[in-house]
Parts: sequence; structure tokens; C-alpha cells
Amino acid sequence: MDKELIAPCGMNCGVCYAYLREKNKCPGCRGPDDDKSISCIRCKIKNCKEIKRKKLKFCFECASVPCEPLKRLDKRYKGKYHMSMVENLDFIKDKGIKKFLKWQGKKYSCACGGTICTHNGKCNDCGAIKELD
Repeated sequence: MDKELIAPCGMNCGVCYAYLREKNKCPGCRGPDDDKSISCIRCKIKNCKEIKRKKLKFCFECASVPCEPLKRLDKRYKGKYHMSMVENLDFIKDKGIKKFLKWQGKKYSCACGGTICTHNGKCNDCGAIKELD
């Protein structure tokens, strides 16, 4: 797990399908826009004026957290992918990025040593499926 792959919203891009795929691999939210989907390029959170103006690393550093775009993203990810951006941000704020990365490493590691994708629950290396809570 790499701290540069943790998006301002708390998404761990290292477990995202777009990052894990072989072709047109996304570099993560903090990376260049070259191989990103249009929805990632236009992301309201990544392009938030407060984040850019104040040069914030994470949304929890903003006085407006959780904003409406973050609430919508959190609701969608909790319902579909068993991941909460708000919980991730709270974890980082309370325990720090190193402990967050360690926790994510355990949560998304396969027995084979590969990475489990948050979007489909499959190991990127062996294809095993892991139930994510």
C-alpha cells in the first residue's frame, strides 16, 4: 500500500479496479489524468476548489467535511462496495496514514499475496473471491 494512492476523499486507489487492471492502468487520483476515466478526471472532490486553494491532502482537513459530493460518494461505495470514504478519512485523521495503510493492506490482501479489488472482491493475481465487510 502506497500513501500516494490514497485520494483526498479517502478512497484507496490501490484497490480500485482501474488501478489494478493491466491495460490503460489508472495512476490513481493523485496521478496524472492521462489514463483516467472521464468520471475520475471530472471528480468534484478531486477538483474541489477548497482542496486546491488550501492545498489540502485530505477532505477531513476542510471545514465543510462531509460535503454533499463526499456524502453521495460515501453512500454509493458503502452500498455497492462495502467501503466508506468517511470512515476511511476518520481512520486517517484519528490514527494516521501509516496505520491506515497497514489496515488496508490486511483488509485487501489475498492468501496468495495479491490484492483484492474493492469493486469486484476478486484477487488481481489468482482470481480468488474475498468477502469484504
